[in-house]
Amino acid sequence: MLDWMMRLPEGLEDKLWQDIEQIEGERKMPYVTSVERRATERGIQQGIQQGIQQGEEKVLERLLTRRFGPLSEATRQRLRSATLEQLERWTDNILDAATLENVFKD
Repeated sequence: MLDWMMRLPEGLEDKLWQDIEQIEGERKMPYVTSVERRATERGIQQGIQQGIQQGEEKVLERLLTRRFGPLSEATRQRLRSATLEQLERWTDNILDAATLENVFKD
C-alpha cells in the first residue's frame, strides 16, 4: 500500500520505478500495485457471482421449459432480471408447483 499512501519527491519516485523495473526484469514477473491487485480480486469475485447467476438462470429455464412447455418472452425476461436469491427460491418452488405462476410465488 506504500505505492499510493505517500507521494515521493520526483527524484526518489523515478529511482523507485527504475528499481521496480529492474526487479521485474530479473524475476520476469511484473510488479502489481495493491490497488491493481484489489481490483483484480474484485473483478474475479464479480465474474464468479455472475457465472453462478447465469448458470442458475439457465438451469431454471430448462426445468421450466421441460415442465410447462415453451416460455414466453416475458417469463424469460423475468428470469434474466431476477436476483440469485429469487432464482434459487424459484428453482426450489418448481418441485411443488402445479402451474408456472406457482413457481414465482414468493
